[in-house]
Amino acid sequence: MNINDISRRDFFITTGALVVSVALPGSIESALSQTAAGKPPLLPNELDSWIAILPNGNATAYFGKMDMGQGVDVAVQQIVAEELDLAFERVNVIMGDTALTCNQGGASGSTGLQMGGMALRNAAAEARRVLVERAAQKLGVAANQLRVENGVVSGVVMAGTQRVTYGDLIGGQYFHHQLEWNKLYGNPLAVKGPGQPKKPSEYKVVGKPFPQAVITEKVMGRMQFITDITVPGMIHARVVRPVNAGCSLVSVDESSIKHIASARVVREQNFLAVVADKEWDAVRAAEALKVEWSAQRNPFPPMAALHDHIRNAPVTRKETPVNRGNVDEAFKAAANAKTITIEAEYEWPLQSHSSMGPACAIADMAGDNPRIWTGSQKPHYVRPGGARITGLPIEKVRATWIAGPGCYGRNDAGDCAVDAALISKLTGKPVRLQYMRHDGTGWDPKGPAGVFRGRAALDAAGNVAAYDFFAKGFTRQDVATNESDPKDCLAGQFTSFAPKGTLIFQIPAEAYTFENKRCGWETIPAMLERGSPLRTGHLRDPLGPETHFASESFIDELAAAANADPVAFRLKYLTRERDVAVIKAAAQKANWKSNERGSRGKGELMRGRGFAYTERNGTVVALVAEVEVERKTGRIWAKKFWCAHDCGQIINPGTILTVIEGNIVQALSRTLIEEVKFNQNQVLSVDWITYPILELSDAPESIEIALIDRPEISPQGAGEPSHRTVPAAVANAIFDATGVRMRKVPITAQRMREALLKNQG
Repeated sequence: MNINDISRRDFFITTGALVVSVALPGSIESALSQTAAGKPPLLPNELDSWIAILPNGNATAYFGKMDMGQGVDVAVQQIVAEELDLAFERVNVIMGDTALTCNQGGASGSTGLQMGGMALRNAAAEARRVLVERAAQKLGVAANQLRVENGVVSGVVMAGTQRVTYGDLIGGQYFHHQLEWNKLYGNPLAVKGPGQPKKPSEYKVVGKPFPQAVITEKVMGRMQFITDITVPGMIHARVVRPVNAGCSLVSVDESSIKHIASARVVREQNFLAVVADKEWDAVRAAEALKVEWSAQRNPFPPMAALHDHIRNAPVTRKETPVNRGNVDEAFKAAANAKTITIEAEYEWPLQSHSSMGPACAIADMAGDNPRIWTGSQKPHYVRPGGARITGLPIEKVRATWIAGPGCYGRNDAGDCAVDAALISKLTGKPVRLQYMRHDGTGWDPKGPAGVFRGRAALDAAGNVAAYDFFAKGFTRQDVATNESDPKDCLAGQFTSFAPKGTLIFQIPAEAYTFENKRCGWETIPAMLERGSPLRTGHLRDPLGPETHFASESFIDELAAAANADPVAFRLKYLTRERDVAVIKAAAQKANWKSNERGSRGKGELMRGRGFAYTERNGTVVALVAEVEVERKTGRIWAKKFWCAHDCGQIINPGTILTVIEGNIVQALSRTLIEEVKFNQNQVLSVDWITYPILELSDAPESIEIALIDRPEISPQGAGEPSHRTVPAAVANAIFDATGVRMRKVPITAQRMREALLKNQG
């Protein structure tokens, strides 16, 4: 029997053995691919959409998000095991398949546990309640007199202790039980039932550091990635983009590839691709194809003028979310009193995801069961994107997530999936589309550039009398957070779908209690309306690093102007207990001493420490960075970090530690090295040479982390908050070491050396 013909019910009945904790693509997911007779519809209000009990009493949890290497699946496994009173090893998690899981929004905004995990917690708690009620009926004992241990329900009756297993109660069958649902899809989807989740004092599984089994699969070379997926009869494709941005397709010489076996051109308006039976032939055809594009348009400003372009560009939208007191009057009063006014501007560049590998997708849109396999972190949005670009009903299309190079935000994976769907439609065959490196780095949505302005007045006692902070830059959603609409994808923008971005930026996330405080933002038009390699979208912690690089650097400048210790200065304006506790914990971890100063420009090897504090969606982070700066070369080594982190309840401390470490290293790369280079017509950063990232020799010597566990607060998400704290902590440490303020990212060795020479002059 073909494994793709096995129903979910058949799988339960025929499988008694434990399955691995992560569903390997092409095996478990395909074994569960068909709908069994009598299965309730895949709706959030059906308990069967979330939890299944196998004949042997093991459980399967259906998670409508996925894991991007941070161990969210392990944490979900722990949550479900805890609420079902099962051993951790007896729970399996199926992720990111639109035929098997509800749309919980994909990996998005550190909501994996904050929102997605809570739905599974409530569903598992209700499943346990239902199972115990059924056991009570079977054993003739009141439900409150029963106990559960590792899937065995037991109670004392006249004949002695009686037991029944989950497998005996429901194994291989459906619950057919309703949950309460808030009628929302995506991140805010929430369900619950009468069953109450456990109290933290009752936990046996949650809070322990279970390992990620998938790491072993990767290390041993057994992991199956999106690039490994094959479909019978598939052909291979490569896209052909215009050399210069904004150019339209004039003509294609199809005869230029006639010497390559089976190669042919696929075209839909300005969308162009080649296909061939063999992958190498598709690569050769893409390189050999002769194409005439329209004349250059010079859509971009010179790279050196990017931030002046931002300063001078018209404003498309302006918001002032924080406007406390009367800032303008406070500045006027400050001008007539014994005060000082501090002003500073900070610049952040365009940045690329530059994922470990370019995207790959497989689409089979021509048959009766159209399907897309994708490495996108949001397969539930690949589904409508693929349907709309091909004109198919959304309900007919299935999208399945398979681990890919990974991403945090909207990288090239979504575009690749929609491209593949369109090519499959145009060719009538299954298509495997593999982007090349120049496609992935050159054409992925970019993290937006911006200019940030801080202005504040300090009175004679060093108190903040007025505070004004404004950001101006490209919207962080020129293309949407997902690929559900072709207008937000290259395939759509190169064809007939009119783009329409969302105008949104960001203000600092902090809780400083300045009496007169104003924070706002402005967005500017995109440089190119459609089909742009510099279109902006979500990159890890969207706008978090850039906004807080500016705001926390500026707070540090205020502390220096007030001749105050940076930690004490922050604490002076914070009243919330969690914020204060985190800042004190970081200072204690780093053995911070208020009377200590760095080199402040003395010596050939200068050392210093810097501090930063940020929040993100309920998680509070404080960070101390220690740097060394070589005067002669300008080389900066962020040698040590000390981090305090409060994300509410901790499900798995082991994975949180590794996530924080990953955040710090990636954010350090963005702070010191990463910048998209371009000229007036094209992106020049297209590979590892032209878009370098942090290398091993520049990695920190140590990262020490203090985790603050607050079981009374639901998990707030750890995937991104520590990321935004790094740039300012490093920049502030550089000031402590050199006496020079670096207000432009990336803080490269060349820029550092030039700043030191200028400071000497």
